[in-house]
Amino acid sequence: MKLSLCNEVIRELPFERQCALAAALGYRGLEVAPFTLGDDAWRMPAARRGEVRRACSDAGLEVSGLHWLLAAPAGLSIASADRAVWQRSLDVMLASIELCAELGGAYLVHGSPAQRRVADPDDARRIEEAWAAAAAASEKAGVVYCLEPLARPDCNFVNTLREAEAVVRRLGSPAFKLMVDTLASGLEEREPVADAIRRWMPTGLMAHVQFNDRNKRGPGEGADKFAPVVQALRDTGYDGWIAMEPFIYEPDGPTCAARMIGYVQGLLEQSA
Repeated sequence: MKLSLCNEVIRELPFERQCALAAALGYRGLEVAPFTLGDDAWRMPAARRGEVRRACSDAGLEVSGLHWLLAAPAGLSIASADRAVWQRSLDVMLASIELCAELGGAYLVHGSPAQRRVADPDDARRIEEAWAAAAAASEKAGVVYCLEPLARPDCNFVNTLREAEAVVRRLGSPAFKLMVDTLASGLEEREPVADAIRRWMPTGLMAHVQFNDRNKRGPGEGADKFAPVVQALRDTGYDGWIAMEPFIYEPDGPTCAARMIGYVQGLLEQSA
């Protein structure tokens, strides 16, 4: 298993310094939120893409994947009945898939709760239409598009792994899979997160994992116990990325990044 840092945790630093810090702490990758590279990162020119790749490789890192796909530019929604808004949102998604592949990433995480909020069944249909297009584009690009179940009240569409499974099976694409975010799953699943991993990982439908505590801090910074989760990942043969995605950075982002990796590396060593 490889540890990746969600780069918005240290977004106040220039990208090159983000890479250097993450590498120095022991991370092997950055899970990049495109909005940290600008509102128009989805149409980043080739020269800038090359700079991002080089910054990572010079530090000995990889771009593991992308997340927070629709946080920028403002006003996006794949549920919108306004066809122009929906099409622009889809354009950003498809461009983000291309961007991920060109940066060397393996996956994209579709969280973006505000941009998939539904009010009626037609909204859900439009969302799945966009996800179907993303699945096809991901197959072509050689990346995996991950549907992230998110907790209420922030998100009102696809809150559980079971609901995500239904979408994944309807679309039927090998490039469209579900993932587990420990904060959301800890709030929404009826079983412990470790048990959910043991249930879902063997299906072949789960492609990615994000670690965060239900208090919105990083792993090891709250009451949630991650040793059973790490053991479940180990026992089910998971060898992919584990991305650290806290939402509260105290006392600051770099310190939070250091605490998280120290805690999780310790658990990985204990479970080996």
